[in-house]
Amino acid sequence: MKKRTLIALAAVWTAALALPAAAQNKDPIRIGAVLSTTGPAGYLGDPQLKTLQTYIAQLNQDGGVLGRKLELVHYDDASEAGKANGFTKRLIDDDKVDFLIAGTTTGATMAMAPLVEKAGIPLISLSGAVVVVEPVKKWIFKTPHTDRMAAEKVFEDMKKRGFTKVGLLSETSGFGQSGAKETKLVAQKYGITLVADETYGPKDTDTTAQLTKIRGVAGIQALLVFGLGQGPAVVTKNAAQLGMKLPLYQSHGVASNEFLKLAGPAAEGVRMPSPALLVANSLAPNDPQRPLVTSYAATYWKQYKDEPSTFGGYALDALMLGVHAIKAAGGTNKEAVRNALEKTRGFMGTTGQFNMSATDHMGLDLSAFRMVEVKNGGWSLLK
Repeated sequence: MKKRTLIALAAVWTAALALPAAAQNKDPIRIGAVLSTTGPAGYLGDPQLKTLQTYIAQLNQDGGVLGRKLELVHYDDASEAGKANGFTKRLIDDDKVDFLIAGTTTGATMAMAPLVEKAGIPLISLSGAVVVVEPVKKWIFKTPHTDRMAAEKVFEDMKKRGFTKVGLLSETSGFGQSGAKETKLVAQKYGITLVADETYGPKDTDTTAQLTKIRGVAGIQALLVFGLGQGPAVVTKNAAQLGMKLPLYQSHGVASNEFLKLAGPAAEGVRMPSPALLVANSLAPNDPQRPLVTSYAATYWKQYKDEPSTFGGYALDALMLGVHAIKAAGGTNKEAVRNALEKTRGFMGTTGQFNMSATDHMGLDLSAFRMVEVKNGGWSLLK
């Protein structure tokens, strides 16, 4: 079998500038974005917008893509999925964007989906639930790992530790509901029995009632929380306040330093699956992702004097996948760009190696996840 060549981000940028400017359409390539830059999911969407702005400016400074400048048109859905539909319609009908990087949350992405499919415009989603790409939707792709993959990665770790009786506490958001569903579907595969099943709202400020019920279940050995944004930090703090000793696992929906700030000392010992970015400096020197994630971290720090976020990494991967597809298509014809995205192979991003196909519009496998743990107030690679 012919060995696949990994496509580094730097190589994509170089290739994107390969054709002479004189041969290109001079109109800007318009990228539409609907992100949750405020509200409960604000700490996910804010670094996504900052990442897009930073790297689009860098690409433009280097000459653009195919001799054309990139133009970002973005809206904030304020973490309200219902607003995403209207903004998407505006981006398609009024702003005339060429492709979309949108959907910080699963609810927002699914609100956009019917419009995107009807209009025939490529969308690269930044949300986690498997429902975004299963069943496959012709025009929709995604960069984050799925909730199903997160559950499987957590259960792999639990199985190693002999945990078989597990509690589930999930958010009533689209991501949380899908995560709960996928968790239940794969639990038996890993010999896990869910002995508790509770929910909380994304804007809830207290979850002690649910945690008290879970703590009272006989024989329970560990707890998995499925949510995003601020809610999981509330759960983590409440668990500490109750003196719960159960090993606490979170999903990749909180894979960010902002979670540590929100949860404080209560986060100590929390485990979760995460993209490599969260433990960039702990990666082996020969790890193929190390150059990418350390470069992104340095660029983001230089611009914002802040640590980068895995959620921002999802946006960077979406942008560079889009750039790569436009280059492969030789322009912004929507059908050609969509086809190029679907044929993406061996593309190494901050999230993992993408190998997409007609039946897989994400293209990641479990090896793209790293298990991490909070130690001494920071993220540590779990051996």
